[in-house]
Amino acid sequence: MPSTSTTSSARRPAWLVPVLVALVAAVLVAVSLVARGGDSEAGAAAEPEGTTGEGPVAEVVEPEQEALPDMARRDPADPMAVGPVDAPVSLVVYSDFQCPFCAMWSEQTQPTMLERAEAGDLRIEWRDINVFGQESLISARAAYAAGLQDRYVEYHDALFEGGEKRPAGELDEESLIELAAELGLDTERFTANLRSEEVAAAVAQNQDEAASLGVYSTPAFLLGGTPILGAQPTEVFVETLDDALAEAQG
Repeated sequence: MPSTSTTSSARRPAWLVPVLVALVAAVLVAVSLVARGGDSEAGAAAEPEGTTGEGPVAEVVEPEQEALPDMARRDPADPMAVGPVDAPVSLVVYSDFQCPFCAMWSEQTQPTMLERAEAGDLRIEWRDINVFGQESLISARAAYAAGLQDRYVEYHDALFEGGEKRPAGELDEESLIELAAELGLDTERFTANLRSEEVAAAVAQNQDEAASLGVYSTPAFLLGGTPILGAQPTEVFVETLDDALAEAQG
């Protein structure tokens, strides 16, 4: 996956370190198992606990993720946010409209998170970024423009309809404006915002923030300061949110 900025490559992505540690641990375990596998007689004598007929099974315990700063801006005027500004927990979503796993997360997990936001437990703030190229960039600007008409989530979900990303050929400016029209947005205002320097600057700010955290792939999340990488099962988000709520409530 390409770097999101040239400056970010010089920084150590803090939340990738635990992942790398886990990978190194897995390699070491594998090497150890291969070395022990040379004693075929001992292996034939009995299968110790923790093995199957296909060989030893090693449990790799992943280290705890390092908590990161709460990146939620909690700006009441944020066009890409839902939930109370003062909600006890925040979820920051780094996403790309050409990312199939972002589409999957939006279909499978986002509805549950929106319910928690509506209940007052959660503030959700999206940061659409450009990982995959020009179509990602213009789509991010289009979604922001929709947000300026209070239609961000609806437009976002239309781009990920059915849990699928749209082909790159459907993410050109003309197609994105047509989508705005289909959703009943003011297309003249939408088009002006889509092409504006203000929207371009807002999207660039999100891009720079992601790069500062070492976000090289999407989706990536900060839930109450806890990093979550990839479209993890909904249960992971629910459990992390519940833990963060318990901690916030003392």
